[in-house]
Amino acid sequence: MKKHSPSNKMMEGLVSSLTIASHMALSHVVRRRFIPAVVDNEVVKGCLLELVAVVEMCCVSFELAVVADNFGAALWAFLVFLIIIWRSKTWASVTACPYSLLEQYVEGSVKPSHALLKVVAQLAGAFISYRLMRQLWMLELTASHVGRGLECTADLRVSAMLGFFIECFLTCACCLVSRTLGQIKLKYSSAINSFFTVSMVLLAFDYSGGYFNPVLATGLKWSCHGHTNTEHILVYWAGSILGSMLSLRLWSLPSISINLVDRLRPKEE
Repeated sequence: MKKHSPSNKMMEGLVSSLTIASHMALSHVVRRRFIPAVVDNEVVKGCLLELVAVVEMCCVSFELAVVADNFGAALWAFLVFLIIIWRSKTWASVTACPYSLLEQYVEGSVKPSHALLKVVAQLAGAFISYRLMRQLWMLELTASHVGRGLECTADLRVSAMLGFFIECFLTCACCLVSRTLGQIKLKYSSAINSFFTVSMVLLAFDYSGGYFNPVLATGLKWSCHGHTNTEHILVYWAGSILGSMLSLRLWSLPSISINLVDRLRPKEE
């Protein structure tokens, strides 16, 4: 691993920080100001919001990988924790996740055609993000960006079947915790949900990568060396979508949903 001088390391951190912050700020302005001002059709607006959110999510994740390489997993995890809280406060109804749209369809809150169009928009955002970051990295603003857009290694370090189960069950756990916190509305629900999600990602990090989101995994790791595209679909699409549907099924059981709510609800004195 290449060592950096203190001044170079400071520059690496500055460039990564500006890259992440600029993507988040620009995305926020486009979603909150530009799209609502120029688009009246609700379906088109919804698709554009999903596309922009996915571009932000993937571009930020690409640069967070640079942060992890340069500064370690602890800083990476802390930044992800903060970013998840930010998204929970600013994304409103935008999901940037296919299985969230599938959940809405199953629960009857969105038409299947609208959900499908939004998933297509999410996929477009995932592939656009790679092209954007590749162009940025080709500027070679720091040593860590040199050649970064030319190589890609899969995060799947176990068998595809084991990776499938890891993504499935941990996605299910994240969905259940998120639904529970949404039900009881604690003051620090966003922070608790973010902490739990980051914990699950770290738990799966050395095995499947811990993506728990099909378009995020596709944007970052599609066609990477180390797994086939079929394995990618099995692990990151089938695994997390099945985990989401499993969480819906479990949530429908009063013995589970009521128990989860009771466990997390603050005790009245």
